Amino acid sequence: MDDKGLTRRRLIQLLAALPPAAAAARVGAQSQTPRAGAMEPYSASVLPRGVRSRFADNINGIRVHVLEAGFEVPNRPLVLLVHGYPELAYSWRKVMVPIASAGYHVIAPDVRGYGRSGGTDVKFDDNLAPFRTLNEVRDLVGLVWAFGYRSVAAIVGHDAGSPLSAWCAVVRPDVFRSIVMMSAPFGGPPEPPFGTANAAGPGAAPARDTIYDDLAKLNPPRKHYQQYYATREANDNMWKAPQGVHNFLRAYYHMKSADWKENKPFPLKARTAEEWAKLPRYYIMDLNKGMAETVAAEMPSAAEIAANKWLPDEELRVYSTEYGRNGFQGGLQGYRGGANPYNSETAIFGGRTIDQPSMFIAGKSDWGAYQNPGALERMQKTACTHMVGVHFVDGAGHWVQQEQPEQVSSLILNFLHRQA
Repeated sequence: MDDKGLTRRRLIQLLAALPPAAAAARVGAQSQTPRAGAMEPYSASVLPRGVRSRFADNINGIRVHVLEAGFEVPNRPLVLLVHGYPELAYSWRKVMVPIASAGYHVIAPDVRGYGRSGGTDVKFDDNLAPFRTLNEVRDLVGLVWAFGYRSVAAIVGHDAGSPLSAWCAVVRPDVFRSIVMMSAPFGGPPEPPFGTANAAGPGAAPARDTIYDDLAKLNPPRKHYQQYYATREANDNMWKAPQGVHNFLRAYYHMKSADWKENKPFPLKARTAEEWAKLPRYYIMDLNKGMAETVAAEMPSAAEIAANKWLPDEELRVYSTEYGRNGFQGGLQGYRGGANPYNSETAIFGGRTIDQPSMFIAGKSDWGAYQNPGALERMQKTACTHMVGVHFVDGAGHWVQQEQPEQVSSLILNFLHRQA
């Protein structure tokens, strides 16, 4: 069906038609016998005590790798954790046990295209439809049902997982009863043109967004990181980085953390090239550089790596092993899907708000809250009608749940207890 024939009623009907598939998936979720040639779960040696690695089969057409805690006691309320880019379910390892210990069943999937879930073998020229926003919402609804739940106590999303979680809350408020967004504010659904029926003449077409052109005209010329992520060369630039995947990720995570002392964020005045140019180069890159070259200059020293407590090298190895095997294209497809005409389907929710209890968390050293000027304010004033808190955590940059897991766990649990 094309977008032109997709009415709001039909869209809701399609999204609500998940239960039969999810029921079939539930059987697969409980069967952990590896299939020939299938990925194995993580070794218990890389996971905290109380967290297990498993798979759920037949989730909207793919096999989903899941980390799980609090599974020992049945019928606990469910908390769903959704990671961002370039991350994995493993990014939640430090908060899963504290949340589970408070009486919750906690699951964190590798999102479609990441880690050991389906979609990692995708190529640049493959169909973007599986990575459309609403199809990824369908992935998460199907996963919830596969584990035997009709609703979750909370969905918690970080980075790219924050807007995906927000869309879950917009589309299925009956399933996602509360939401915590982290690092990336959600400014609300896009709205189609309004009040144009009586305008004189055919009306002017929407003005073309020229900000990428304006960035390229700066001295020195710049580009937005999401513009770069949508290019053909982005995957190979990072996957085949001269410094290797492990060192690329080390520098990338370092540069966006509180460890990189240049991270001193502040609100931007407007969405203009001149204001965007104030962002660090991992957001507004030099036009002639890829991300591998951008972060290489900020590679931490051997002493800094040895002193890193929030991401020691053996834990970073989990990430570099997964991305070394798969490359980055599965994650990059989500950025391309977000800018693709297919995504006009989300405009059908124009005017909808998140009316469930909501909360926002970011690190004090995280530029993510400010990279889209005005989004933080729109989230609080219009997009979310029941926002109970906005928290900026000391000693954390972009990877807030890894850099300061105790504070993040406490904030999430306080939020959950208020909704209980």
